[in-house]
Amino acid sequence: MTARRIAVVSAGLSNPSSTRMLADRMAAATLAALAERGIEASVDTIELRDLAHEITDNLLTGFAPPALERAVNAVVSADAVIAVTPIFSTSYSGLFKSFIDVLDPDALTGTPVLIGANAGTARHSLAIDYAIRPLFAYLHAEAVSTGVFAASSDWGSHADDVAPLSARVERGAKELAEAVARREPVTAVDPFDPAQYLGEGRSFGHLLGGLAGE
Repeated sequence: MTARRIAVVSAGLSNPSSTRMLADRMAAATLAALAERGIEASVDTIELRDLAHEITDNLLTGFAPPALERAVNAVVSADAVIAVTPIFSTSYSGLFKSFIDVLDPDALTGTPVLIGANAGTARHSLAIDYAIRPLFAYLHAEAVSTGVFAASSDWGSHADDVAPLSARVERGAKELAEAVARREPVTAVDPFDPAQYLGEGRSFGHLLGGLAGE
């Protein structure tokens, strides 16, 4: 059986960050859920914090530096994506949105996605459904029904008293694993060859945000 590959996008700004902690927990749970189904998988983790300057350069010039190009290729060629962002001002972070803007709108068509978000208070939990989920719907990705939200209280000593984070992570991971199992494996490609992801008549500038024609 062809091994599957999961791309994990973490938009945390600090180091270490609770966003990355949540992303790692979601990735580990997904690998475990896939293993239960007899599916081998690996994880590629993309820390957007490390690519902030490259993302800005791409938005300004329409060209991706090598590190960003590798990250984009890893995401658009994955069998599934786990995307986790901190919530700022009731929505996804600017860094997270800027990376999404770099992607071609059709690059994630049909790709299963597990959404995660974290914030200081549970009052922002609905941001997954009113802000982040529509973003992936625009990209024609297949976001699973469970979104995993973590507040600061989820990491404290009483984190598992009510609606434990671990249960939410496990539920979302199982849904993503089921979506991956139903989907045909993505054909292995050269991750350094951008032509693998270009449709007929499209330039690489179109793939990376469509800026070449502006």
